[in-house]
Parts: sequence; C-alpha cells; structure tokens
Amino acid sequence: MNDATLTRIADALERMSPAPLAAPDFSAADGFVWHVDPDRLESVARINRVEIDLLIGVDRSRDTLLENTLQFARGLPANNALLWGARGMGKSSLVKAVHAEVLKQGLPLKIVELQREDLPSVARLLNLLRGRDERFLLFCDDLSFSHDDQHYKSLKAVLDGGIEGRPDNVVFYATSNRRHLMPRDMIENERSSAINPSEAVEEKVSLSDRFGLWLGFHPCTQDDYLAMIRGYCDAHGVEIDDETLRAEAIEWQATRGARSGRVAWQYFTDLAGRRGVAL
Repeated sequence: MNDATLTRIADALERMSPAPLAAPDFSAADGFVWHVDPDRLESVARINRVEIDLLIGVDRSRDTLLENTLQFARGLPANNALLWGARGMGKSSLVKAVHAEVLKQGLPLKIVELQREDLPSVARLLNLLRGRDERFLLFCDDLSFSHDDQHYKSLKAVLDGGIEGRPDNVVFYATSNRRHLMPRDMIENERSSAINPSEAVEEKVSLSDRFGLWLGFHPCTQDDYLAMIRGYCDAHGVEIDDETLRAEAIEWQATRGARSGRVAWQYFTDLAGRRGVAL
C-alpha cells in the first residue's frame, strides 16, 4: 500500500470521526447560533429584538422571566422556562428582550439559539459549553413535536442532563404554541391505542413538566393591541393622532382576521413606511 493510499484512508477516517469542536471566541459577541454538519457556533453581530418596555400585556410573564434570568446570570439557581400560548404575542421577543435587559444591568450572559431540527446534536453542544466561565441561555423557538417525532428524547438531555446533569452554566428557554409540546390528537391517539394508556402518554406529556417555569401567553385585548402600536409610534417618532390610528389599526386587524402583537407590529411597519420613517 503506497503513501497516497494511506493518506486517502487517513483523510476518510478524519471525515468520519472529526476532531472535537473548538469553542469560538465567546467574548466576540453576546449571541450565537448553533449549526450542525459540521458542528459550529456562529456569532451574531446584532441580535434582532425589541425593547422590553415595548412588550405590552405580558407584565407578569415579563417580570417572572426577567427575575429567573437575573438569578441565573448572577450564578444562582434558576429554572428552565417554557413560554407557551397564542401566536404572535411576543414569546420569542420576550426571551430576547430579557437577555438584553440582563446585559444592560451589567451581567454577562450569552444567548445560543438552537433549532428544533438540531436537537439530536444537543449533547455535543452541552459538552462544548460545560465547565466554561461564561453562562449560556439556550433558546429554541417554536418548539413542538408531531407524530412519530423522536426529537423530544434529545430534549431531555437539556432539561435533565442524564447522568452528568444539566451544566450549571446553562439554562434552557423554549417557546411553543402548545402547553404540552404535542398535538392533542396525538396524545389522545396514543392513550386510546396503547396497552397501558397512562404509560403511553406519560413520557411525552411529562416533557413539559420538566420545565420549572410555565408562562402562558393569551390573545390580547383591543386596548392592548392599540397600546402596542402607540408604543411603537412613540419609540420610533411616527406621528399620528389617536382617532386615525384607532380606525386604521382596527381595519388592519379585521383584514388579518387576528389581533396580536405581531399584527400590531405589521400594521406599524406599514404605517412607518407610509410616513417615510426608517426603522
């Protein structure tokens, strides 16, 4: 066997079993995104978020999540958090806004976004973060599981950590439209078709029980909807009288068939564009 053949074999083995992932320069940014194939953490120069004061109608959830995150950033015990409920009501915006508020208070905290599809790789990510001086908020947006989806098993590595336990410097926040992370018909189907119905759903339903904090988000009132838009207008210097704003915003809401923080922002984006104000 010549040297060229040996080199090709060595290269093939290296691709099959790559060297351990090197940690990035965590001082370079406050936010990172986890990617796989190959595994890597990419820094985010500017995190897309809104000011925490502009999040209307979620006061209780805001205060609870902020206090939990401050505890964690100070090196104190803190819970994993599940933000669940109505679409477009600021669940992911609140996570990012709370992170910004913690940084504003002078506490170093890194946020790492993890896609649901990449949950099977989470053990490798945790090994990369374990034992470091930095503290990390792992964030998974729009987390849910469908029929025959086994990714939920990987999530337990984040929530419980297996035999090693969850790293002390990592906390996990997730958002979902579902309180139990699974469709109701999926839970009921397993209950009706299993030999032992209670055990069949226990593993999946108990997944959400592993979150120490459950923060519910509900559809907003019309007053909150209008207050959101007024807050955006004041923050970005868009001038409009209350009567016009109310008429246009309600019409916009009717055309969308929904009323939420997301719809409020979409109307405001249109309004700012028509008024010639850059965001």
